[in-house]
Amino acid sequence: MTSINLADRAVDLGEWVRSTPDATEEFTRAVREWLAQNLVGDFASLKGRGGPGSEHEFFAERLAWDRHLAASGWTCLGWPTRYGGRGATLEQRIIFHQEYARANAPARVNHLGEELLGPTLIEFGTEEQKQRFLPGIVDVTELWAQGYSEPGAGSDLAGVSTTARLSDDGARWHVNGQKIWTSLAHVAQWVFVLARTEAGSSRHKGLGFLLVPIDQSGVTVRPIQQLTGTSEFNEVFFDDATTDADLIVGESGDGWRVAMGLLQFERGVSTLGQQVGFARELDAITEMARANGALENPEIAARLVRARIRLSAMRANAQRTLDDDATVSGGTWGAAAAAGTASVAKLLWANWHRDLGELAMAVAGPASLIGPSETVEGHLNDIHDPENVELDEWQRLFLFTRADTIYGGSNEVQRNIIAERVLGLPREARA
Repeated sequence: MTSINLADRAVDLGEWVRSTPDATEEFTRAVREWLAQNLVGDFASLKGRGGPGSEHEFFAERLAWDRHLAASGWTCLGWPTRYGGRGATLEQRIIFHQEYARANAPARVNHLGEELLGPTLIEFGTEEQKQRFLPGIVDVTELWAQGYSEPGAGSDLAGVSTTARLSDDGARWHVNGQKIWTSLAHVAQWVFVLARTEAGSSRHKGLGFLLVPIDQSGVTVRPIQQLTGTSEFNEVFFDDATTDADLIVGESGDGWRVAMGLLQFERGVSTLGQQVGFARELDAITEMARANGALENPEIAARLVRARIRLSAMRANAQRTLDDDATVSGGTWGAAAAAGTASVAKLLWANWHRDLGELAMAVAGPASLIGPSETVEGHLNDIHDPENVELDEWQRLFLFTRADTIYGGSNEVQRNIIAERVLGLPREARA
């Protein structure tokens, strides 16, 4: 067997796997061994930390972990080697995400840069933009936030009203407006913003995809407190914020195409790793049901079985849609099919996870209503006070997953996409 140092950033994994017998097994073993050897010491305490609803946990330590991954060549695996990636095959990327989840490694802090913006720049950006921004994503020295949703528009991206106008000398864009539900904007250095760059335009036309620095006087970030008492979402105000004229991805007016391209990357191979985490949560809830006797309740036992069947179906759908033959095709139908598979995947996992939160509360029973923050007098601390709120993992799961069917495109938006773009049904009437 031919072996190589898989931690060497210069290795083109795609080329290596095509020329090496048993490459898949060796790659799996290399990922598993590296995680076992490195999730030790201070990093061991980060296992299971972070992720949706818990992004506040050990952020600085998880950032250090991400940079450790980068130094060892384990970030941006699927990117071309000329941009700092590893040229990994789809199968290798799936293996990495699955092994990472099985090791219960901490949630990554650079998802928006590595999985969304980076691939978008590689696909649509200029060479200057790639050289400027991709290295900072690879080595996790620059973090990104996503400026899509707006008050009054929600998941309707075509309804954005944030504007961007070029200065008289054409040197800079001036951005004005507001974004909401902006994940991790309070810790990011940059935000990619969908804005209206052509005056008088409406809906999908006249949009631009801009790269805007957050650390400037024209940008204000205000955290939004969630039901969990934490604040990983934000509202962001742009008051004559500026960015260089060449920091628009694609042409002015072409922002919708770029934004939709980015959303296709959002439903990538990391979803299979996500499902490993889902399976871990379901196993733990099943064990709780067995320990507290809830499993003897026929209704709860049936719900647990249904949850496992639905998880298996979700995994089968993800594997099918990640297959090249199922996802790569040309023409209008190819674009429609890609949009449809992404929307189906979002509907499947979001509703399953929300239902799992409800199932966790049913299994916990009356104890689910009493948190560790109960005072001596028997009153719970105010859940709206982030300094005092304390929730166990199942209470946090239940509360945060209420948002799963809303963020990233609500259920209604996903169903409209499937109906209009895939099934060819009439467009929903808009006011």
